[in-house]
Amino acid sequence: MKWKKPSAAAIKGSFRTRSFRAGGYSLAAAAVVVAIAVAINLVVGALPADWTKIDLTSTGLYSLSSQTQQMVSALEDEVTVYWIVQSGTEDDTIGELLERYQDLSKNLKVERKDPVVYPSFAQQYTSETLYNNSLIVACGDRSRYISYYDIYVTDYSSYYTTGTTSTQFDGESQLTSAVDYMTNEDLPVVYTLTGHGESELPASLAGDAEAENLLLEDLSLLTEEAVPEDADALIIYAPQSDISGDEKDMILTYLQSGGKMLLVTDYTETEMPNLAEVMAYYGTALTDGIVLEGDSSRHMRGSNYYLLPSIGSHDITTPLSEGGYYVFMPVAQGIDISEDLRDGLSVTSLLTTTASSYSKLDGYNLTTYDKEDGDIDGPFALGVAISEEVEDGSTGIVWLTTSHMFDDETDMLVSGANSDLFLNALEWMCQRESAISIRAKDLSTEYLTVPSADASTWSLILVVTLPLAFLIAGAYVTIVRRKR
Repeated sequence: MKWKKPSAAAIKGSFRTRSFRAGGYSLAAAAVVVAIAVAINLVVGALPADWTKIDLTSTGLYSLSSQTQQMVSALEDEVTVYWIVQSGTEDDTIGELLERYQDLSKNLKVERKDPVVYPSFAQQYTSETLYNNSLIVACGDRSRYISYYDIYVTDYSSYYTTGTTSTQFDGESQLTSAVDYMTNEDLPVVYTLTGHGESELPASLAGDAEAENLLLEDLSLLTEEAVPEDADALIIYAPQSDISGDEKDMILTYLQSGGKMLLVTDYTETEMPNLAEVMAYYGTALTDGIVLEGDSSRHMRGSNYYLLPSIGSHDITTPLSEGGYYVFMPVAQGIDISEDLRDGLSVTSLLTTTASSYSKLDGYNLTTYDKEDGDIDGPFALGVAISEEVEDGSTGIVWLTTSHMFDDETDMLVSGANSDLFLNALEWMCQRESAISIRAKDLSTEYLTVPSADASTWSLILVVTLPLAFLIAGAYVTIVRRKR
């Protein structure tokens, strides 16, 4: 059969048929749908991540706290976050975090710097060891390096008991603290008293305080006429000898003018009458001896002088009690609170033992851990917060009766709650309760366990029942249309 070329009229007529018009309408409709889809994707891609992505993690891993949102949204100076990362090795969680920060303010910019391409870039900001996926935050002359191992923090507190560790994501706390440091010109200055055999502040504790943007300075009152005027707070950390009479007067003058003091003491047989006089003015005094706990639920197993006191209600301790944390206090002393406090002076117990506790007068020379005649009955306050409204403002004092609680090994046993208490006390005294109090977020995986019978049922529904139902519905619609 020989093929016959269609005429021009036939070709022209084919464009006027019903089937061609229907096909043309379908093609036009498809083009419109594709155009709309592309436009929607472009619009959605330009929206902030908070509007387009929902954080379904139980710990809110991808959500930013109200502190971060308020601080970053109010930025007036331009802050640049340099993401030090090799191409192709980006950490998705860090990338998501940076995207959400960038969406909060036009004054916060994120730039990637590949250390292979720019090998000497970070040297202008830090001399520390540079790790992949670390951050450098810069604003004007200020900068801060945030190591990858400060963003991902491994907790070894349960390793010696269960053989397991946990990893937490501390990216938001680190980054928000760095932004605060970049833009806050009036950072609190905290002086640490020296000259009395004071124990050195643990490096981890000092580092945490600096990460909270508290400027720590040493202070010798032996060469000063008064506590410096720029002192937001004074730390006296585990002195081994008494302060002088002149120092006592300077400290009292400072406190009576609205000063703040964090006092940490250890049990010692050395008399300290001048320091005791300072605290007596504020209605408190040390109980003789070392406190032991008779309630086995409030001390570490096998050691009733390793205390787990009850946590009282105060701005300093609320984050700990709400989080379900313990505070661990080895070899502590009790604090007696006067029943006759002057008007305007208040003393709040932060940490207390039970009524089953007792204080051993023999101290380090005790021969038995059991309660004996002559021991002082509890309960005892092991930590107090003191406040008093004065003409020049408000006096604030926190007193804790053991420095051993801040040893790294001790602090690790309670997942850092002891150091949190220390930092919370400083922030309360510096009137920064709403400062950077963002805890790290747990990265442990939660699994959904489905019993075998339920798994079989859902497999039958999803693999067989639903597809069959759609096939039957489609066949029914097709038959009905053909009958019309």
